[in-house]
Amino acid sequence: MNTPHKHPGHSATVNGLPMYYEIHGSGTPLVLLHGGGSTIRSTFGRILPDLAKTHQVIALELQAHGHTPDIGRPLSFEQDADDVAALLKQLHIDKADVIGFSNGGTTALQIAIRHPALVNKLVLASTLYKRDGMQPGFWDGMQQASLEHMPQPLKDAYREANPDPKGLQAMFDRDVARMLAFQDISDAKIQAIQSPTLVINGAAEVVQAEHALALSHMLPHAQLAILPGGHGDYIGEICAVDPHSPIPALVTAMIEAFLNG
Repeated sequence: MNTPHKHPGHSATVNGLPMYYEIHGSGTPLVLLHGGGSTIRSTFGRILPDLAKTHQVIALELQAHGHTPDIGRPLSFEQDADDVAALLKQLHIDKADVIGFSNGGTTALQIAIRHPALVNKLVLASTLYKRDGMQPGFWDGMQQASLEHMPQPLKDAYREANPDPKGLQAMFDRDVARMLAFQDISDAKIQAIQSPTLVINGAAEVVQAEHALALSHMLPHAQLAILPGGHGDYIGEICAVDPHSPIPALVTAMIEAFLNG
């Protein structure tokens, strides 16, 4: 049963998790999956209003992120995928387009693998499917990660959504553990995804452009776009170097053309 939350948000209990979600606009359902350490606003705040002009946008916050609490179970991309599928079932959505950024892109891949009937088209932005897709040194750095290293805009966005003083550390710890536990997704599982897919990546970011190219070749029905800049710059993510860049508007138009084509 869906219960009202702070407008425009709602909460639905899925697999024991009180998941926060928002619905914007109308039209074909479009699910937005934020990045690690992030919220709906910090990942998609720049492009969500434009996407909502032509879609029913279902934006959600996964376990321990933003308004959604941590319930004490380990994080995994597979569990995240099952949570999203359960939410869509509650909302009586049989099929949706899915946009995932960063960790949200890996969750989107798992939705397409575990719940293929739910997915119409996929947009995979800065998405990891093999550990060697990250820049050299990433995994060594993750072993030493501490909350001090988290970008301040992401900390502020979390605190805006959830003032719990212990929540930010809990989210950080969950995300680090999930990344360290990440295992390569097999080529066979990627090759089995039949949804048309748009793969997007920054030219100079933590996910290597060569990894995005390899993913686009592995998927049976994929297109690829490599954009200037770093991680999330092309969608105006909250840590983007240039908050006034025109590129997010271009990328939104490209996503719209892909989804509506």
